[in-house]
Amino acid sequence: MNFEQDNTIQKLKLLFVLDKMEIPLTENNIIDICTSSNNWFSYLDVKEAMFELLDVKFICEEKVEGEETRYTITFDGRNCLSHFYYRIPQDMRERITAYAKENRMNLKRSQEYVSEYSKNPDGTYYVTLKIKEPILTSSLLEIKLKAPTRQSAVKASKKWTEKAPIIYENIYENLLDS
Repeated sequence: MNFEQDNTIQKLKLLFVLDKMEIPLTENNIIDICTSSNNWFSYLDVKEAMFELLDVKFICEEKVEGEETRYTITFDGRNCLSHFYYRIPQDMRERITAYAKENRMNLKRSQEYVSEYSKNPDGTYYVTLKIKEPILTSSLLEIKLKAPTRQSAVKASKKWTEKAPIIYENIYENLLDS
């Protein structure tokens, strides 16, 4: 293990965040969680810790074509964390654990229930709604709708994150369930 004393705690905290979130996270997710949302790190500290943890293979990249790279803790990272987690102050561990419990599902939904819209030449919008399976490179479900206005396209996109599981269940039951 090649940790410098001054940033060992930062790297351990980042490993703890990835462990508690239990889902692969994009770099932007990690930066947002650790800086903007919680002020646990500075931007540069997060970037440095990520680089060094990747270098020693305590975190790894998961690349999926057409998507942002996601990062997750490795077995070696978990092993290191299990030996040194006590060096992270207890109140920090509690805050990270509480944040993960409160926000894990929202982050998971934002990665799995994806929506986008684009303007058509006639002024209408195509709205593409997807449910992505984390392990698969293709979509589990993809729906394309034509919306009359940008406002209705935005509204459909916003509702998708909340309604996707219900819509999928409904389609599945009505079309595939016997």
